[in-house]
Amino acid sequence: MSIKLNHTIVHSRDQREAAEFLASLFGLPAPQPFGPFLDVDVANEVTLAFLDADGMEIQTQHYAFLVSDDEFDQIFARIQARGLKYWADPGRTEEGRINHHFGGRGVYFQDPSGHLMEIITRPYGALPKAR
Repeated sequence: MSIKLNHTIVHSRDQREAAEFLASLFGLPAPQPFGPFLDVDVANEVTLAFLDADGMEIQTQHYAFLVSDDEFDQIFARIQARGLKYWADPGRTEEGRINHHFGGRGVYFQDPSGHLMEIITRPYGALPKAR
């Protein structure tokens, strides 16, 4: 059996704002309603199901997305055009910078609900092993 992540729920202050933020920033199709959720599908068959937190405290989560170099350029340009703060590190100490882990590029930014989003061009641990 091949086990794959199918979907995850993203609690949000405003599910429409959060779902549309991610879809537009990433150049994805518009969110689709499914029951109480607004679903955003990404290329590897995973759905982010945005749900209003309805006054509950939102536990900040981290979501990392593997993107191509061209996609990184496009998304990063949208981050900059919107004037969003971004960081090279998850601790948010290197504001206005990107990282170059594993020979790629990566950057962190927050969504409207405060979740820490990350785009990377190389998976962590992607360096070839020495022989």
